[in-house]
Amino acid sequence: MRVAVVGVGAVGGVLAVALAEAGHEVLGCRSPASVTLTDDDRGVRTRALTALADPADAEPVPFVVLATKIHQSATAAPWLDALAGPDTVVVAAQNGIDHAERVPPALRGRVAPALVYVNAERTGPGQVRARRTERELVLADDGPGRAAAGLFASTWLRVEAVADFRTAAWRKLLTNVVVNPITALTARRVEVLREPAVAELALAALREAVAVGRAEGADLPDGAAGEALRWLQGLPAGATTSMLQDRLAGRALEVDGLTGAVVRLAARHGVDAPASRALLALTAAAAVG
Repeated sequence: MRVAVVGVGAVGGVLAVALAEAGHEVLGCRSPASVTLTDDDRGVRTRALTALADPADAEPVPFVVLATKIHQSATAAPWLDALAGPDTVVVAAQNGIDHAERVPPALRGRVAPALVYVNAERTGPGQVRARRTERELVLADDGPGRAAAGLFASTWLRVEAVADFRTAAWRKLLTNVVVNPITALTARRVEVLREPAVAELALAALREAVAVGRAEGADLPDGAAGEALRWLQGLPAGATTSMLQDRLAGRALEVDGLTGAVVRLAARHGVDAPASRALLALTAAAAVG
């Protein structure tokens, strides 16, 4: 199978290697010619990609994996237009809760939103470090999702298909909406959430996100905020976040698509979210320049 990956960074690199090791031909869009992946289970290995430099060089493929950051989605549109045929499935392996809305309208009925739990860190050009977690790849149990699940079933990734993807997406958002801005602001890895004062702030923002998620129709129980915080506190030592990596590298931050989404939806539903607003304001200010 020929599979194109748009956004061969940390998450995209992990998915590209997994697919290549399963025997698929992986096309890397504006990517290095190979990715070296290090993880605890399989050690260090390098897999070659078929590198494409320009959308004009692309032809339709059965699957496209969109693994850019949320704020980079618009720049991926020319690639999606070039790579998508009439039956192409777009696997939107991005953060957030509105995956389908980020692709060109003509493709939205063929989007398989994907929630990636693997803790991935880009350590250099074409270099990725992965820390595996008990959940790894969650897809919707619908037509595009089942097609994507079939693709990834041949890889070493643990794949789940869920009927209630809205709730699954909000649960995944809970793992991103506080740890990303807090690690970016403190320039520390996820262990910072184990400090009592930081954990108190994180729990307050998580409770706000749960209230907003419920208003959006997600089935989140009373203990969802505490459960998410405990999961984050239990991540392996040294685990990082994409937003911390981006701030240290001087890149744009994904905060508007994460905490910003919670703040906007809170205002729409009349949910008070002071902790989330504070995190958004501080992270947005830190991102300037």
